[in-house]
Amino acid sequence: MEENNNLKIFEDKNIRVAWNENEENWYFSVVDVVSVLTDSNYQKSRNYWKWLKNKLKEEGSELVSNTNQLKMKAIDGKLRDTDVMNTEQILRLIQSIPSKKAEPFKLWLAQVGRERIDEAYDPEIAINRALDTYRRKGYSEEWINQRLKTIDIRKEFTDELKRTGITESKDFAILTNILTQVWSGYSVKEYKKLKGLKKGNLRDNMTNMELVLNMLAETSSTEISKSKNTEGFEEAKDSVIKGGNIARIAKEQLEKETGKKIVSSKNAKEIRKLNSGDIEGN
Repeated sequence: MEENNNLKIFEDKNIRVAWNENEENWYFSVVDVVSVLTDSNYQKSRNYWKWLKNKLKEEGSELVSNTNQLKMKAIDGKLRDTDVMNTEQILRLIQSIPSKKAEPFKLWLAQVGRERIDEAYDPEIAINRALDTYRRKGYSEEWINQRLKTIDIRKEFTDELKRTGITESKDFAILTNILTQVWSGYSVKEYKKLKGLKKGNLRDNMTNMELVLNMLAETSSTEISKSKNTEGFEEAKDSVIKGGNIARIAKEQLEKETGKKIVSSKNAKEIRKLNSGDIEGN
């Protein structure tokens, strides 16, 4: 199963998903699907699913007994056991929830499945789809180019960590947190708080220069690790700290030359406005 922090969007609502490579099937967070169908917030959706689950059990439905659980990122940022269903199960679940969004959601499910097949044969489709999504949200072309590059750099960074023997998601999170703390002066949690984020991807809320420095930290860590043939967590941590320091020094030098702070409190909405010229930068 792929990392369970992937998101799909239906009518501006996030749905947590995971791809099962062996089954070649998506698994969807049931609470998120319920939220879409009932047009309710997270807590109300949880309560509705709890009620519906008991109701279906009483009716002897196999749908509930066949429901799986995966660890997915909750609204507090922690990985928690989450009820999930595959595409076929979700289609059956829809029949139990009166909703005017049932038919549009069925079409969306079909599209999600189709996209995965298309992307397997032509990865450029996934890149173009990401481009279109960011453009619709109002990001500038310069920012989009930087953001797509961060994805490539991030993959190289995590691939190198895997080579060193890092396999646990918590260790990836720890090392990412250390890297961020070293170059920016903020932990990931503090950085998100600075941006006013309760959820959402931190990189999607970085300015161009923040993205560049984050990439410098990751790619420096990757190259240092490769050059030293790093093995194990402690050596990987050392490479991460050194890579982060390279970006920190660059940040401090740039701040000295420009007289401006690099790490910004601006979030995605403000960054998009800045690109449009609606507000001034920090």
